[in-house]
Amino acid sequence: MLTEGQIVKAEHKTGQYIGKVASADERRVLVEIMAVLRHPQQGDLHSAYDPDAALFHERRASAEREKVWVMLRDAVPYAGEVPPYRESLAAAWEAEVRRIDRMRRWAEQCLACLDTLGTDYGLDR
Repeated sequence: MLTEGQIVKAEHKTGQYIGKVASADERRVLVEIMAVLRHPQQGDLHSAYDPDAALFHERRASAEREKVWVMLRDAVPYAGEVPPYRESLAAAWEAEVRRIDRMRRWAEQCLACLDTLGTDYGLDR
């Protein structure tokens, strides 16, 4: 069981955070956000990577000192150094931008290969 004041790593709405336990019960824990480890994903979670989804969500990272409820299974003790919130937010945001940019470049490479193959096959796009 997690205890009040304990520092944890917690998953919340596709993001990952470092926070302090404010309260806990037998199935969930209230975490006060201290740092961002992974920025939340954008878009519709039920239609992953679909830019044409009916509802494309913009997800903000939880704010510094914001308190969020997470399932107990989604919070584990954290023993590392807690970076300043603003620095951690910038690093998590940049990592997410790089991840998405890499996927974009991968998709562009795939399309270029498929265009070449389409020409080879005698097909038009």
